[in-house]
Amino acid sequence: MGSRLVTTATAIAVLAAVLAGCAGAEFTYVMGSDGQSYFKVPASWRKVDQKALDREVFGDLSSATAQARKQLSWTVGYDGFREPSADHLLGGKGDEPFVFAMVSTLTETQRDAVSLDTLRNTVLPVAVDDETREKLEDTSGYPYKGFELLKDEVLQPGDGVRGVHVVYNLKVLGGPVQTFDQTTYLAADGTRVSVLLIRCSATCYRARAGELDRIAQSFKVKRVPG
Repeated sequence: MGSRLVTTATAIAVLAAVLAGCAGAEFTYVMGSDGQSYFKVPASWRKVDQKALDREVFGDLSSATAQARKQLSWTVGYDGFREPSADHLLGGKGDEPFVFAMVSTLTETQRDAVSLDTLRNTVLPVAVDDETREKLEDTSGYPYKGFELLKDEVLQPGDGVRGVHVVYNLKVLGGPVQTFDQTTYLAADGTRVSVLLIRCSATCYRARAGELDRIAQSFKVKRVPG
């Protein structure tokens, strides 16, 4: 009986330690559907409703085109606002950050055409000439103005994975200037693109640069074995 009590007490102590560690976790760790991409966000940030996020990313899900894109992609969003909303993806009205991740399987045609500029343009048209950008800004309903490129670097983490890291400002209609910090990787076998986008107002991005950079740096893509 004594040995049973000791064993039970030990088990309870171990369980308590594990639970205490979980309760005090500083970050939420997120892995993509491919099991090869992962990143972390502050534990206080809240996950966005998936259906609302899908509508924001893919559009009207009754559309066959939107459904096809959705079937080839995994997405997730985390919001620094107390009340998370997919509406904050590309331009929240407050000074809280939003993190969006997507893993997309490329079609054969896309695999043949993928380039570093393709990776830069995964979310918004970053790698376009001034004439094209002016046409976009003049297009009815296009909500972005005043593009400013802050950083553009090619990433070579090894094992055949390659990518880009771009940071840029855009004036979103109805709100302050926003900073977009985007890291995009092409898998070693060329079949998937994984992107992590951090969005916050320019003021917020400067004030929380260290915190947001740690999130960006945590984004990794591993080579698929075999």
